[in-house]
Amino acid sequence: MNKNNTSASDNRLRELSSAPVGRLLWKYSLPAVIGTVVTALYNLIDSIVIGHAIADPNVIAGIAVTFPVMTLSGALGMLIGAGAATRISIVLGQKDSRRAENILGNSVVLTIIIGICYMTSFYIFLDPILRMFGASDASIVYARQFMRWIIPGMVLINLTFSYNNIMRATGYPRKAMYTNMLGAALNAILAPLFLFGFGFGIWGAALATDISMLITAIWVLSHFFNPNNTITFHRGTYRLKWRIVKSILMIGMAPFLINLANAAINAIINGSLLRYGGDNAIAAIVAFNRYVTVFIFIVMGICQGMQPILGYNYGSGQYTRLFRTLRIAALSAMTVTTVGAIIAQIFPRGIASMFMQDEAQISAAVNCLSITTVSFWLVGFQIVCTNFFQSLGMAGKAIFLSLTRQIIFMVPLILILPNMFGLNGIWSAFPISDSVSTVLAIILVLWQIKRIKKLSSPAIS
Repeated sequence: MNKNNTSASDNRLRELSSAPVGRLLWKYSLPAVIGTVVTALYNLIDSIVIGHAIADPNVIAGIAVTFPVMTLSGALGMLIGAGAATRISIVLGQKDSRRAENILGNSVVLTIIIGICYMTSFYIFLDPILRMFGASDASIVYARQFMRWIIPGMVLINLTFSYNNIMRATGYPRKAMYTNMLGAALNAILAPLFLFGFGFGIWGAALATDISMLITAIWVLSHFFNPNNTITFHRGTYRLKWRIVKSILMIGMAPFLINLANAAINAIINGSLLRYGGDNAIAAIVAFNRYVTVFIFIVMGICQGMQPILGYNYGSGQYTRLFRTLRIAALSAMTVTTVGAIIAQIFPRGIASMFMQDEAQISAAVNCLSITTVSFWLVGFQIVCTNFFQSLGMAGKAIFLSLTRQIIFMVPLILILPNMFGLNGIWSAFPISDSVSTVLAIILVLWQIKRIKKLSSPAIS
């Protein structure tokens, strides 16, 4: 690396410790938010295109039962990608670029190994997995068609999003944004072309995603082969080292468990929905999931922008900047989810009509949205709190907090409330678990802030 390029990389890292926090968070979060929103929109477009290109209403329920499988794949990707990005931010804050490159090399090997394992498992046990996630005799036909084509692209999806996070964490937020925009633009063009133009059917949507992710994976990985960038792939960094693997997995365990819990809770929810509301109720969850995903992805973009700032300043002991970043990010995230909750309460029918044509499904989705989003305004704060602990490398606290909403609170409510209130009992579990888990998050974060101040008072006086 020449002197000018070294200076540019140093400047990128130096601003994490010296630039005004509000401006810095805006600089890092805005590209991340744009990228994640574009990603959410292409998922949204996928569902809209499928819902209107194929007349059979069972296609919506078929797509719904593939979400948990995709979430499970994403969980395994986040186990490596999020853990590696956080560890790299922290060690760069400690001025150890060589160790950061070792983490980079180890993470790509782990992603490929894990990807091969779950791809093989999904192909062998596809029908039982889809049945477990709520597929009926009518919907499994569509779910099977979609999954058989999307499975080969899952590793590409993991590589793309994992290394996009690392790209951002090493000082390239704008380039990371372009990665998401590239994949989304390709998918937005190819999915309608394959479904409406070529009449490929539901598997055409999966093929569009595969092609889009192949191109974006090549784009994002090429960044780390450029010797002029902050950290790069090097010979010798690919050999797995237990200390590095352990550090990646421990930090990545929190987002992994969040996504794993999402997959598990979706299996329980879909099973209950099939029992109390049939395929129409399962189709309704598509409208809910796709709608709230847009706002959750905005919050995740804020968290992605927050992560390198928190990790670097925690590693360098600048705790005043750390707390200020957390405060601004939490307020911004709550603003986003509050807007989402208000829109869902006012326009539930308009939202439902975007994804489906069948009147019975639309009515079911309106009821779903009206109940499930009552406390959605709190979700932004809860997500930021979880990412706060993850960004500091506090895996245990992040894991615990990530499990509260989906497992500790949601599962018992899903199992108990339908016995008393039927289908509405399932929908009511969402706002109740949102509220209780947010209260717990407030308590845990305030305790941690107090502990950091007590242990490091000279640094923040």
